[in-house]
Amino acid sequence: MSERYVILGVAPARADWFRTVSQWSSSAVIPAEFVRCVSLDELQARLASGRAFSTVIVDGGMAGIDRDLFAVAGENGVSVLVVDEAGRRDWRELGAAGVLAARFSRDELLEVLAATSAPVSAGTYEPSPLAAALPQQQGRLVAVTGPGGTGASTLAIALAQGLAAGEGRWERPSDRRSRRSAEPAPAPSVLLADLCRVADQAMMHDSRVVVPSIQELVEAHRTVTPARNALLDQTFEVPARGYRLVLGLRRPRHWVALRPRALDSTLDSLQRLADVVVADIEPDIEGEAETGSADVEERHLLARATLTRADAVVVVGEPSMKGCFALVRTINELTSFGIGIDRILPVVNRSSWRPRARAELGASLNDLLRSSVGGAADRAVNPIHLPDKPVDQALRDGVALPDALARTLARSVGAILDRVDEPDAEAIAVPERVAPGSFSAFTAQERPRS
Repeated sequence: MSERYVILGVAPARADWFRTVSQWSSSAVIPAEFVRCVSLDELQARLASGRAFSTVIVDGGMAGIDRDLFAVAGENGVSVLVVDEAGRRDWRELGAAGVLAARFSRDELLEVLAATSAPVSAGTYEPSPLAAALPQQQGRLVAVTGPGGTGASTLAIALAQGLAAGEGRWERPSDRRSRRSAEPAPAPSVLLADLCRVADQAMMHDSRVVVPSIQELVEAHRTVTPARNALLDQTFEVPARGYRLVLGLRRPRHWVALRPRALDSTLDSLQRLADVVVADIEPDIEGEAETGSADVEERHLLARATLTRADAVVVVGEPSMKGCFALVRTINELTSFGIGIDRILPVVNRSSWRPRARAELGASLNDLLRSSVGGAADRAVNPIHLPDKPVDQALRDGVALPDALARTLARSVGAILDRVDEPDAEAIAVPERVAPGSFSAFTAQERPRS
């Protein structure tokens, strides 16, 4: 994987060094990408965007360079170099990592960068001959969502664990090959991806590192499609539960660093990396068509891009009056987005053991669905009820979640995935029999009279 420096620069319009560094970068004289800013406000906005930068080079003659600027850069892990010939201030005392003369050479710049800054992955992978390419067959994508506090992220873990254990089997290309060769089908490879804007899976998996994450994966897909081995290096193995994990955004505000087409390419690669991808997403999916704001649509890009390609969607709710209403509201929003109601699995988490309470809750859900989606409620999947299982201790210890919880979810989702593969009977054109002589009778009837 090649690396280069990503430099943010801001200077007056006619600064000689500003033009020179830009020329060095565009002609590949230095291994760096030079991002020019027109103001200090733009510089701070780019620092807060979530993108990785190596250093900031500012002109010492600009107004507004103060401790706050150095502090913002330091909080984002970026060093600051100041170009100042006259020595106006003690820049190092303010927090600068280095000071350059106005007419510095290429070698001087590279020497200072090597001493003060860290290169950034260019997203350009150079696979070795032994690096396996990604298969063309895409795996399944199952999205798990729900209002806050319902336990959707925990159930995403349980679902990934159950699918990795071989529960809820659906037919895959490997299953067909195994049936022809009379060999047992291998357990599916499962990838759990944290695609929430407010990501919690790193905490729930007690991850002591937050890099690499979905940000690095999307950045790597901006120019190329990485090889399989390079992608596996960006994930974390969870051996106690049998799946691999993709960490989410490090800060909620880092959604601004995700580009739509790079994210689509990332999801393509993840689906080719595993037999099934379980995506933990948020239920906020409003876009420009609903709000008139392109910014709102980009803010919800992770959820919208995932739902566009999801084979099944698990919606988690609570067994209370508000929880029942929120569950139906989320299903209604998903159907308005274009998700077929027969692909949505309602899950009532922490449900009662009493059959009567479950039946009453199911009837309430059915009535609310009929009032919101009309006749489409007849094709809705019956909700599954999950009892209140103690999972906090298992999450703290990093061990497997209760088997009953994982098995129930995996088998229910597997049934939906099987049904998705079945052809629609109404969409299949059935040929009609033609009675002998009917064509001649029709032509005689239509023949014009003389």
